[in-house]
Amino acid sequence: MFFASDNSGPALPEVLTALSAANEGYAMGYGADAEMAEVTAKLREIFEAPEAAVYLVATGTTANALALATLSNPWETIFCSHVAHIHEDECNAPEFYTGGAKLTMASAKGEDKMTPDSLRTAIAGEGNRGVHGPQRGPVSITQVTERGTVYTLAELTALCDVAKSFDCPVHLDGARFANAMVALGCSPAEMTWKAGVDAVSFGGTKNGCMGVEAVIFFDPKHAREFELRRKRGGHLFSKHRYLSAQMLGYLKDDAWITAATKANASAAHLAGGLRQIDGVEFMHPPQANMIFASLPRATHKRLFAAGASYHLWGAELDGADDTELLPARLVCDWSIEQDQIHKFLDLAAG
Repeated sequence: MFFASDNSGPALPEVLTALSAANEGYAMGYGADAEMAEVTAKLREIFEAPEAAVYLVATGTTANALALATLSNPWETIFCSHVAHIHEDECNAPEFYTGGAKLTMASAKGEDKMTPDSLRTAIAGEGNRGVHGPQRGPVSITQVTERGTVYTLAELTALCDVAKSFDCPVHLDGARFANAMVALGCSPAEMTWKAGVDAVSFGGTKNGCMGVEAVIFFDPKHAREFELRRKRGGHLFSKHRYLSAQMLGYLKDDAWITAATKANASAAHLAGGLRQIDGVEFMHPPQANMIFASLPRATHKRLFAAGASYHLWGAELDGADDTELLPARLVCDWSIEQDQIHKFLDLAAG
Protein backbone atom coordinates (compact mmCIF):
# COMPACT_ATOMS: atom_id res chain seq x y z
CA MET A 1 0.00 0.00 0.00
CA PHE A 2 2.70 2.45 -1.05
CA PHE A 3 1.13 5.66 -2.31
CA ALA A 4 3.72 8.14 -1.02
CA SER A 5 5.03 9.20 -4.43
CA ASP A 6 5.71 7.95 -7.93
CA ASN A 7 9.43 8.54 -7.32
CA SER A 8 9.38 5.81 -4.65
CA GLY A 9 8.65 2.83 -6.87
CA PRO A 10 11.01 0.51 -8.74
CA ALA A 11 12.58 1.16 -12.12
CA LEU A 12 10.98 -0.32 -15.20
CA PRO A 13 12.46 -3.66 -16.35
CA GLU A 14 13.05 -2.08 -19.77
CA VAL A 15 15.22 0.58 -18.14
CA LEU A 16 17.30 -1.96 -16.21
CA THR A 17 17.75 -4.08 -19.34
CA ALA A 18 18.96 -1.07 -21.29
CA LEU A 19 21.38 -0.14 -18.52
CA SER A 20 22.82 -3.64 -18.48
CA ALA A 21 23.31 -3.57 -22.25
CA ALA A 22 24.99 -0.16 -22.11
CA ASN A 23 27.38 -1.40 -19.43
CA GLU A 24 29.20 -3.65 -21.89
CA GLY A 25 32.56 -2.39 -23.11
CA TYR A 26 33.55 1.23 -23.53
CA ALA A 27 31.85 4.41 -24.64
CA MET A 28 32.77 8.04 -25.12
CA GLY A 29 31.84 10.31 -22.24
CA TYR A 30 30.00 13.58 -21.76
CA GLY A 31 27.13 12.80 -24.12
CA ALA A 32 29.20 11.56 -27.05
CA ASP A 33 27.96 7.98 -26.49
CA ALA A 34 26.11 6.18 -29.26
CA GLU A 35 23.08 5.77 -27.01
CA MET A 36 22.67 9.55 -26.77
CA ALA A 37 22.53 9.84 -30.53
CA GLU A 38 19.69 7.31 -30.48
CA VAL A 39 17.90 9.21 -27.71
CA THR A 40 18.13 12.46 -29.65
CA ALA A 41 16.76 10.87 -32.81
CA LYS A 42 13.98 9.12 -30.91
CA LEU A 43 12.82 12.19 -29.00
CA ARG A 44 12.88 14.30 -32.16
CA GLU A 45 10.68 11.67 -33.78
CA ILE A 46 8.31 11.44 -30.81
CA PHE A 47 7.92 15.22 -30.63
CA GLU A 48 7.76 15.67 -34.42
CA ALA A 49 10.58 18.18 -34.08
CA PRO A 50 13.53 17.24 -36.33
CA GLU A 51 15.64 20.25 -35.33
CA ALA A 52 15.03 20.12 -31.58
CA ALA A 53 18.00 20.32 -29.22
CA VAL A 54 17.89 17.41 -26.75
CA TYR A 55 19.86 17.04 -23.51
CA LEU A 56 19.77 14.76 -20.48
CA VAL A 57 20.22 15.54 -16.80
CA ALA A 58 19.69 13.46 -13.68
CA THR A 59 16.98 15.36 -11.80
CA GLY A 60 13.84 17.34 -12.47
CA THR A 61 15.09 20.30 -10.46
CA THR A 62 18.16 20.47 -12.70
CA ALA A 63 16.03 20.21 -15.83
CA ASN A 64 13.71 23.01 -14.75
CA ALA A 65 16.35 25.33 -13.35
CA LEU A 66 18.79 25.05 -16.26
CA ALA A 67 16.04 25.30 -18.87
CA LEU A 68 14.66 28.45 -17.23
CA ALA A 69 18.15 29.89 -16.85
CA THR A 70 18.63 29.43 -20.58
CA LEU A 71 15.33 31.17 -21.36
CA SER A 72 15.76 34.10 -18.97
CA ASN A 73 18.13 36.80 -17.78
CA PRO A 74 19.05 37.55 -14.14
CA TRP A 75 17.07 40.80 -14.22
CA GLU A 76 13.85 39.11 -15.33
CA THR A 77 11.03 37.37 -13.48
CA ILE A 78 9.57 33.93 -14.22
CA PHE A 79 5.79 33.61 -14.12
CA CYS A 80 4.31 30.47 -12.54
CA SER A 81 1.44 29.28 -10.37
CA HIS A 82 1.40 29.41 -6.57
CA VAL A 83 1.75 25.64 -6.41
CA ALA A 84 4.33 25.23 -9.18
CA HIS A 85 7.10 22.79 -8.32
CA ILE A 86 9.70 25.49 -9.11
CA HIS A 87 8.09 27.64 -6.40
CA GLU A 88 7.23 25.10 -3.71
CA ASP A 89 9.82 22.35 -3.98
CA GLU A 90 13.11 23.37 -5.58
CA CYS A 91 14.81 25.35 -2.81
CA ASN A 92 15.24 28.46 -4.99
CA ALA A 93 17.16 26.49 -7.63
CA PRO A 94 15.67 28.52 -10.51
CA GLU A 95 16.70 31.75 -8.79
CA PHE A 96 20.18 30.33 -8.19
CA TYR A 97 20.82 29.00 -11.70
CA THR A 98 19.37 32.07 -13.40
CA GLY A 99 21.71 34.25 -11.39
CA GLY A 100 18.92 36.03 -9.57
CA ALA A 101 15.75 36.02 -11.66
CA LYS A 102 12.75 36.11 -9.34
CA LEU A 103 9.47 34.21 -9.47
CA THR A 104 6.14 36.00 -9.89
CA MET A 105 2.96 34.16 -8.96
CA ALA A 106 0.48 34.16 -11.85
CA SER A 107 -2.43 32.21 -10.38
CA ALA A 108 -5.11 33.07 -7.88
CA LYS A 109 -4.10 32.14 -4.34
CA GLY A 110 -5.19 28.58 -3.61
CA GLU A 111 -5.84 27.71 -7.25
CA ASP A 112 -3.98 24.81 -8.85
CA LYS A 113 -3.81 26.41 -12.30
CA MET A 114 -2.98 29.67 -13.97
CA THR A 115 -5.69 31.12 -16.20
CA PRO A 116 -5.19 33.41 -19.20
CA ASP A 117 -6.62 36.30 -17.18
CA SER A 118 -4.46 35.66 -14.10
CA LEU A 119 -1.35 35.24 -16.27
CA ARG A 120 -2.08 38.38 -18.28
CA THR A 121 -2.55 40.37 -15.08
CA ALA A 122 0.71 39.08 -13.63
CA ILE A 123 2.76 39.79 -16.76
CA ALA A 124 1.19 43.21 -17.28
CA GLY A 125 2.04 44.06 -13.68
CA GLU A 126 5.78 43.68 -14.30
CA GLY A 127 8.18 45.35 -16.72
CA ASN A 128 6.63 48.77 -16.12
CA ARG A 129 9.19 50.40 -13.84
CA GLY A 130 12.12 50.83 -16.18
CA VAL A 131 15.39 49.74 -14.62
CA HIS A 132 13.86 49.73 -11.14
CA GLY A 133 11.80 46.56 -11.44
CA PRO A 134 12.13 43.05 -12.87
CA GLN A 135 11.71 42.65 -16.59
CA ARG A 136 9.27 40.16 -18.09
CA GLY A 137 10.76 36.68 -18.47
CA PRO A 138 9.51 33.18 -19.25
CA VAL A 139 6.27 31.53 -18.23
CA SER A 140 6.60 28.10 -16.59
CA ILE A 141 3.62 25.72 -16.66
CA THR A 142 3.52 22.57 -14.51
CA GLN A 143 1.85 19.63 -16.28
CA VAL A 144 0.54 17.52 -14.37
CA THR A 145 -0.04 20.29 -11.81
CA GLU A 146 1.15 19.84 -8.25
CA ARG A 147 -2.44 19.18 -7.23
CA GLY A 148 -3.04 16.32 -9.65
CA THR A 149 -4.98 18.25 -12.25
CA VAL A 150 -4.19 18.57 -15.95
CA TYR A 151 -4.23 21.58 -18.25
CA THR A 152 -6.29 20.83 -21.35
CA LEU A 153 -4.77 21.55 -24.75
CA ALA A 154 -7.06 24.56 -25.06
CA GLU A 155 -5.88 25.85 -21.67
CA LEU A 156 -2.22 25.35 -22.61
CA THR A 157 -2.68 27.12 -25.91
CA ALA A 158 -4.49 30.02 -24.26
CA LEU A 159 -1.69 30.47 -21.72
CA CYS A 160 0.95 30.31 -24.45
CA ASP A 161 -0.97 32.87 -26.50
CA VAL A 162 -0.93 35.28 -23.55
CA ALA A 163 2.80 34.70 -23.02
CA LYS A 164 3.57 35.27 -26.70
CA SER A 165 1.56 38.49 -26.71
CA PHE A 166 4.19 39.82 -24.26
CA ASP A 167 7.12 38.12 -26.07
CA CYS A 168 7.64 35.78 -23.12
CA PRO A 169 8.98 32.28 -23.86
CA VAL A 170 7.16 29.28 -22.37
CA HIS A 171 8.64 26.38 -20.41
CA LEU A 172 6.68 23.24 -19.56
CA ASP A 173 7.62 21.42 -16.37
CA GLY A 174 6.74 17.89 -17.45
CA ALA A 175 7.91 15.82 -14.50
CA ARG A 176 4.70 13.85 -15.06
CA PHE A 177 4.56 14.59 -18.79
CA ALA A 178 3.52 11.05 -19.76
CA ASN A 179 0.69 10.95 -17.22
CA ALA A 180 -0.71 14.23 -18.55
CA MET A 181 -0.38 13.15 -22.17
CA VAL A 182 -2.17 9.85 -21.51
CA ALA A 183 -4.91 11.67 -19.60
CA LEU A 184 -5.46 14.05 -22.51
CA GLY A 185 -5.13 11.40 -25.21
CA CYS A 186 -2.89 13.70 -27.24
CA SER A 187 0.55 13.59 -28.84
CA PRO A 188 3.74 15.02 -27.32
CA ALA A 189 3.82 17.66 -30.05
CA GLU A 190 0.25 18.74 -29.34
CA MET A 191 1.06 19.25 -25.66
CA THR A 192 4.20 21.26 -26.37
CA TRP A 193 5.34 23.20 -29.42
CA LYS A 194 2.03 22.99 -31.27
CA ALA A 195 0.45 24.74 -28.27
CA GLY A 196 3.25 27.32 -28.13
CA VAL A 197 5.74 25.76 -25.68
CA ASP A 198 9.40 26.64 -26.34
CA ALA A 199 11.11 24.19 -23.98
CA VAL A 200 10.02 21.15 -22.01
CA SER A 201 11.42 19.22 -19.07
CA PHE A 202 10.44 15.72 -20.18
CA GLY A 203 10.28 13.62 -17.03
CA GLY A 204 11.47 10.04 -16.71
CA THR A 205 12.22 9.49 -13.02
CA LYS A 206 8.63 9.60 -11.73
CA ASN A 207 7.46 7.22 -14.45
CA GLY A 208 9.91 4.34 -14.11
CA CYS A 209 13.47 5.56 -14.68
CA MET A 210 16.19 5.43 -12.04
CA GLY A 211 17.07 9.09 -12.50
CA VAL A 212 16.96 10.86 -15.85
CA GLU A 213 15.08 13.80 -17.37
CA ALA A 214 15.31 15.23 -20.88
CA VAL A 215 15.44 18.93 -21.63
CA ILE A 216 14.16 19.71 -25.12
CA PHE A 217 14.39 23.08 -26.85
CA PHE A 218 12.26 23.28 -29.97
CA ASP A 219 14.41 26.15 -31.26
CA PRO A 220 18.03 24.90 -31.43
CA LYS A 221 19.35 28.44 -30.95
CA HIS A 222 19.33 27.67 -27.22
CA ALA A 223 21.56 24.61 -27.57
CA ARG A 224 24.98 26.11 -27.00
CA GLU A 225 23.95 28.15 -23.97
CA PHE A 226 22.30 25.16 -22.34
CA GLU A 227 25.40 23.04 -22.91
CA LEU A 228 27.55 25.64 -21.18
CA ARG A 229 25.11 26.09 -18.31
CA ARG A 230 24.85 22.34 -17.77
CA LYS A 231 28.64 22.01 -17.60
CA ARG A 232 29.14 25.11 -15.45
CA GLY A 233 26.41 23.92 -13.10
CA GLY A 234 28.10 20.56 -12.57
CA HIS A 235 25.39 18.51 -14.27
CA LEU A 236 27.22 17.13 -17.32
CA PHE A 237 27.74 13.45 -16.52
CA SER A 238 31.11 11.94 -17.35
CA LYS A 239 29.69 8.44 -17.80
CA HIS A 240 26.76 9.88 -19.68
CA ARG A 241 25.80 6.60 -21.35
CA TYR A 242 24.02 5.55 -18.14
CA LEU A 243 21.63 8.47 -18.50
CA SER A 244 21.20 7.76 -22.20
CA ALA A 245 20.55 4.07 -21.62
CA GLN A 246 17.79 4.80 -19.10
CA MET A 247 16.03 7.09 -21.54
CA LEU A 248 16.44 4.57 -24.36
CA GLY A 249 14.85 1.80 -22.29
CA TYR A 250 12.11 4.17 -21.20
CA LEU A 251 11.21 5.10 -24.77
CA LYS A 252 11.60 1.66 -26.33
CA ASP A 253 8.34 0.08 -27.48
CA ASP A 254 6.42 2.92 -25.78
CA ALA A 255 7.29 1.64 -22.29
CA TRP A 256 6.84 5.21 -21.01
CA ILE A 257 3.27 5.36 -22.31
CA THR A 258 2.41 1.92 -20.96
CA ALA A 259 3.76 2.85 -17.52
CA ALA A 260 1.83 6.12 -17.38
CA THR A 261 -1.35 4.45 -18.59
CA LYS A 262 -1.13 1.90 -15.80
CA ALA A 263 -0.38 4.53 -13.15
CA ASN A 264 -3.31 6.68 -14.26
CA ALA A 265 -5.65 3.68 -14.34
CA SER A 266 -4.59 2.68 -10.83
CA ALA A 267 -5.26 6.20 -9.54
CA ALA A 268 -8.68 6.21 -11.22
CA HIS A 269 -9.47 2.86 -9.56
CA LEU A 270 -8.34 4.16 -6.18
CA ALA A 271 -10.31 7.40 -6.58
CA GLY A 272 -13.41 5.49 -7.63
CA GLY A 273 -13.22 3.35 -4.51
CA LEU A 274 -12.68 6.35 -2.24
CA ARG A 275 -15.79 8.01 -3.67
CA GLN A 276 -17.84 5.12 -2.33
CA ILE A 277 -16.66 5.67 1.25
CA ASP A 278 -18.63 7.97 3.55
CA GLY A 279 -16.66 10.91 4.87
CA VAL A 280 -14.15 11.14 2.04
CA GLU A 281 -13.91 14.52 0.31
CA PHE A 282 -11.81 15.34 -2.75
CA MET A 283 -9.81 18.57 -2.63
CA HIS A 284 -9.09 18.59 -6.37
CA PRO A 285 -10.45 16.46 -9.22
CA PRO A 286 -7.99 13.58 -9.76
CA GLN A 287 -7.11 13.69 -13.45
CA ALA A 288 -3.88 11.71 -13.76
CA ASN A 289 -2.04 9.61 -11.17
CA MET A 290 -2.27 11.85 -8.10
CA ILE A 291 -5.15 12.18 -5.63
CA PHE A 292 -5.80 14.85 -3.00
CA ALA A 293 -8.54 13.74 -0.62
CA SER A 294 -9.56 14.35 2.96
CA LEU A 295 -10.32 11.39 5.25
CA PRO A 296 -11.28 11.24 8.93
CA ARG A 297 -8.38 11.15 11.38
CA ALA A 298 -9.53 7.73 12.59
CA THR A 299 -9.29 6.39 9.04
CA HIS A 300 -5.75 7.71 8.65
CA LYS A 301 -4.76 6.11 11.95
CA ARG A 302 -6.16 2.78 10.83
CA LEU A 303 -4.39 2.95 7.47
CA PHE A 304 -1.01 3.96 8.89
CA ALA A 305 -1.25 1.26 11.59
CA ALA A 306 -1.75 -1.33 8.85
CA GLY A 307 1.37 -0.15 7.00
CA ALA A 308 -0.04 2.19 4.38
CA SER A 309 2.40 4.81 3.13
CA TYR A 310 1.23 8.22 1.88
CA HIS A 311 1.53 11.84 2.91
CA LEU A 312 -0.78 13.89 5.07
CA TRP A 313 -0.97 17.31 3.42
CA GLY A 314 -0.45 20.11 5.90
CA ALA A 315 -2.03 18.16 8.73
CA GLU A 316 -0.92 16.27 11.84
CA LEU A 317 -2.07 12.78 12.71
CA ASP A 318 -2.06 13.53 16.43
CA GLY A 319 -5.30 14.97 17.70
CA ALA A 320 -8.29 14.14 19.87
CA ASP A 321 -11.02 14.51 17.27
CA ASP A 322 -11.02 11.30 15.25
CA THR A 323 -13.82 12.60 13.03
CA GLU A 324 -11.83 15.60 11.82
CA LEU A 325 -11.06 15.42 8.10
CA LEU A 326 -7.33 15.51 7.35
CA PRO A 327 -6.10 16.12 3.79
CA ALA A 328 -3.79 13.61 2.17
CA ARG A 329 -1.93 13.09 -1.08
CA LEU A 330 -1.89 9.64 -2.67
CA VAL A 331 0.16 8.91 -5.79
CA CYS A 332 0.15 5.80 -7.97
CA ASP A 333 3.18 4.72 -9.96
CA TRP A 334 3.38 2.09 -12.70
CA SER A 335 4.13 -0.75 -10.26
CA ILE A 336 1.07 -0.45 -7.98
CA GLU A 337 -0.98 -3.66 -8.08
CA GLN A 338 -4.72 -4.05 -7.71
CA ASP A 339 -4.46 -6.02 -4.47
CA GLN A 340 -2.68 -3.08 -2.83
CA ILE A 341 -5.49 -0.75 -3.90
CA HIS A 342 -8.17 -3.16 -2.70
CA LYS A 343 -6.50 -3.62 0.68
CA PHE A 344 -6.22 0.13 1.12
CA LEU A 345 -9.87 0.68 0.23
CA ASP A 346 -11.03 -2.08 2.55
CA LEU A 347 -9.14 -0.51 5.44
CA ALA A 348 -10.37 2.97 4.56
CA ALA A 349 -13.95 1.72 4.54
CA GLY A 350 -13.47 0.29 8.01
